[in-house]
Amino acid sequence: MNSSKDTFEVTPWGVSGVVDYEKLIKEFGTQPLTDDLIKKIELLVGEVHFMIRRKVFFSHRDLDLALSDYENGIGFFLYTGRGPSGPMHLGHIVPFYFTKWLQDKFNANLYIQVTDDEKFLEEKRNLSWEEVRKWTNENILDIAAVGFNPDKTFIFTDTEYMWKIYPIAIKVARKINFSLAKAVFGFDLQTNIGMIFYPAIQIVPTLFEKKRCLIPAAIDQDPYWRIQRDIAEDLGYYKTSAMHSKFIPPLTGFQGKMSSSKPETAIYLSDDAKTIRTKVYKYAFSGGRATIEEHRKYGGDPSVDVSFQWLYMFLEEDDKKVKRIEEDYRNGKLLTGELKDILIEKLVTFLEKHKERREKAKEIVNLYKYEGKLAKEMWSDLKTQALT
Repeated sequence: MNSSKDTFEVTPWGVSGVVDYEKLIKEFGTQPLTDDLIKKIELLVGEVHFMIRRKVFFSHRDLDLALSDYENGIGFFLYTGRGPSGPMHLGHIVPFYFTKWLQDKFNANLYIQVTDDEKFLEEKRNLSWEEVRKWTNENILDIAAVGFNPDKTFIFTDTEYMWKIYPIAIKVARKINFSLAKAVFGFDLQTNIGMIFYPAIQIVPTLFEKKRCLIPAAIDQDPYWRIQRDIAEDLGYYKTSAMHSKFIPPLTGFQGKMSSSKPETAIYLSDDAKTIRTKVYKYAFSGGRATIEEHRKYGGDPSVDVSFQWLYMFLEEDDKKVKRIEEDYRNGKLLTGELKDILIEKLVTFLEKHKERREKAKEIVNLYKYEGKLAKEMWSDLKTQALT
């Protein structure tokens, strides 16, 4: 999608430019997350996640229907995923922590697709199969570290689970012609045929249950769900619901999103305290003034300051604290270096806890893949027959 005013692009393969989210809602045909829907969530589960409250999740498709299904005792299931192209950074893991909140509050089954096939087929990265397998295993450990309910979560890789996916995938593929795939995903005559078929595979988990699926993800993945919604009812399933998040900005500013291919834009889950401090001080785009004197007099701009935006979007849950930081920075009481120090402390604490959970996850990861209640159901012949 391209804007005529400020050029930006949002596709499943990449994000560039400064994203105008209001325009994106109009262009993608989604709905803004309204205060009424936020109140509905609070009514149903007793609280609202701060990323919803602050409208980091800002857009949706049929979230109202998913909430009604829950209210009426039908429920819904959750689906998200990860493309294992390299080490995971904060932009990758934060949506998983949000998804855990949804699972906990709505007691929902969760399916996590690890798309090793796509990342091998993606020619832009040109990864070897050995590289893809390495990052698949590493990424799954990071995902397991989030702490999902092991009896209600199934983590699977496409190539390992393909014999179960394929009977549904061909039914999906038969509904999608090349003209539509080309228009939605930008395929051309040089695109390998594996990538052309791949969208059918990513749609399959939305059909794992005869309930409505709710997908929490960044809005760049929405093209898949637009296609799913066009064909699901013909196949006897529900149109999927979705909640779309904004992109966590890269350290370097608001152009594009955090990227594994640009280490200066990201904080990786494996970064230590020294590395975090160096990156934040060297690369984090500031909304401060040129001198301390000017900053004290005129204040900074938190709307463009990456340190503040990271605190606001995913690191500081306390509304009062984040409001105080914003006001102190805006009126010049809080300097840019001091704001960066607050961010560094939060990042170090967050990642230390995640690393501890990651070590423990090594002992239970097979519950998510094979041995937990939901995983066993998904590997059983009975479940396969029900799906196909």
